[in-house]
Amino acid sequence: MLSWGFLELNPAELQQLVAAIGDEILARVQGGAFGVSESACTCVTCGEKNAEACAVNTRQIVAAGADRVASCPSVARIDRSIASLIDHTLLKPEATREDIVKLCREARYYGFASVCVNPCWVALAVSELTGSPVRVCTVAGFPLGASTTGIKKAEAEEAVRLGAREIDMVINIGALRSGDYDAVKLDIQGVAGAAHHGGAIVKAILETALLDDNQKAIACTLAKMAGADFVKTSTGFGPGGATVEDVALMRKIVGDDVGVKAAGGIRTLADLKSMVAAGATRIGASASVKIIEATAV
Repeated sequence: MLSWGFLELNPAELQQLVAAIGDEILARVQGGAFGVSESACTCVTCGEKNAEACAVNTRQIVAAGADRVASCPSVARIDRSIASLIDHTLLKPEATREDIVKLCREARYYGFASVCVNPCWVALAVSELTGSPVRVCTVAGFPLGASTTGIKKAEAEEAVRLGAREIDMVINIGALRSGDYDAVKLDIQGVAGAAHHGGAIVKAILETALLDDNQKAIACTLAKMAGADFVKTSTGFGPGGATVEDVALMRKIVGDDVGVKAAGGIRTLADLKSMVAAGATRIGASASVKIIEATAV
């Protein structure tokens, strides 16, 4: 029995009171009393009401008087150090607005490094992730790398203006295979300069499945010389994705001061761990939620 002056409650009555208070708070939240929408506070995994699913809404609830906000158990158990390696990716041409919103909410909820979306969705992703540490990544010259340098630079500049902070650009694969290394270097350098001017980083996508080992090594060297912040294995739209052997080779060539992103065909936690062991410091995946939920203990 608990007693506060005139109020005496047995455990069952206390539970009913707590439930009633919870229902009242939820009703106010749903009704907009704190400027919070019901859908924005729903856990994308377990379906429970969860303010932590939205950083902005969490701050509003705290401002309204809460001094602690709970999350559902599955999120408390995941390995966020692994989540922070992942670019949560959706580059399919048929992706809808609703798909992008869901992608952003998942990224914020699990704590992924970024969302990687096509350029037309950058503004929406930036809006959805306002107040979150999750960055917005987009692509340039994607997926073939055959656009002119001017077009790739314009894509990067527009994306940065809209709020993107990471640009994954496809190198000029044909020029590389032709031995025109100056063209490859200048292409990467142009995009890197445009991105860096706006405070963004650049990842140079090699599309390793189209290259032999010598070409991969040359591409990594050129990307490093041109100022790329990362080298990346694949677009995910080529004939093959990331391999442990390619990641290890890329890491060997660029050394420790350039990142290596493994992308393409990474679908399990075991895949991710093998890439990290080979030298990857960022992982691009569309199966991100499945991967990170596998870390829950």
